[in-house]
Amino acid sequence: MRHLARPQPAGVRLAGTGKAIPSKVVTNEDLAAKVDTSDAWISRRTGIRQRHIAEESTTVRTLAVASIQAALSNAAMEPGDLDFLIIATLTPEMCCPSTSARVVAEIGATPAGAVDLSAACSGFVYGLNIATGLIQTGQYRHIGVVGAETLSHIVDWTDRRTCVLFGDGAGAVVVSASDNPDQGCLYQSMASDGTAWQVLYCARTEDDLPDDRDGFSGNFNTLQMNGREVYRFAVSTLQKTITEAIEGAGIRMDDLAMIVPHQSNQRILESAIDKLGVPEQKVYSNIDRYGNTSAASIPICLNELMEADRLHEGDLVLMVGLGGGLTWASSLWRL
Repeated sequence: MRHLARPQPAGVRLAGTGKAIPSKVVTNEDLAAKVDTSDAWISRRTGIRQRHIAEESTTVRTLAVASIQAALSNAAMEPGDLDFLIIATLTPEMCCPSTSARVVAEIGATPAGAVDLSAACSGFVYGLNIATGLIQTGQYRHIGVVGAETLSHIVDWTDRRTCVLFGDGAGAVVVSASDNPDQGCLYQSMASDGTAWQVLYCARTEDDLPDDRDGFSGNFNTLQMNGREVYRFAVSTLQKTITEAIEGAGIRMDDLAMIVPHQSNQRILESAIDKLGVPEQKVYSNIDRYGNTSAASIPICLNELMEADRLHEGDLVLMVGLGGGLTWASSLWRL
């Protein structure tokens, strides 16, 4: 890693974005052939119409590699330019070594620092905030942040409450030091409430189960969710977190070019933005095509927005993540 001789605080720019999506598509109709559900039931309650599912040969590591390579190419950078790589995931390939260390090696970025970050659906925003802080110290110049998930590996495909929600994929950004001190993160927050862990969890053994096991599907190592409580948490927390970011940065809602929320449920997004009075065109959503990809959802959205030329230098963009833990985070940027 290259250290600056005399570190100086720096602005931060979004140098490049990328994504990697498995080719296999599973539609609502496909799921309806396996569990008691229907396209109308799923789309009405979630906004999801299809999701991408990884084949056996596709892992969270291969998705992460492809997405960060795309982001580096988009940034016109070489892997060796990276000082650090953060991979946000709740589905790492192994507990040791970290997925990030293997990705660094595979893309040819050794000896860049590498760390996996676990904050569920808030993970990418957590990672982006940490990367921003590291660059602002002047000690680092280029950091990759990836959100990558193979949630299909931990979904109970017999449980219609959860199997309809999730998909696989990866998104990545490269953030770099900027000569413009006004560029970068204007406001950020990271929070958690572990007292509510039991509303969304993945138990390995009997000892991991909460006292109230009424909603447990009976299959360990699969996602278990109290949908009603998650919905309540997400709507109220999304609304509160957006408001706090706007007020904390000293801007108006009208100043935002785009809000990029975690893609959990279209009804959650619509309920929150309706209460805030945010125009629909200012809230990006692609959940109909990907489902909930956890930590990958926001960077996938960013890549799509950049590819569509819908974001430009100087734009104010607010990213908000909400996830298991419970965790939530925001990152308000001037691009």
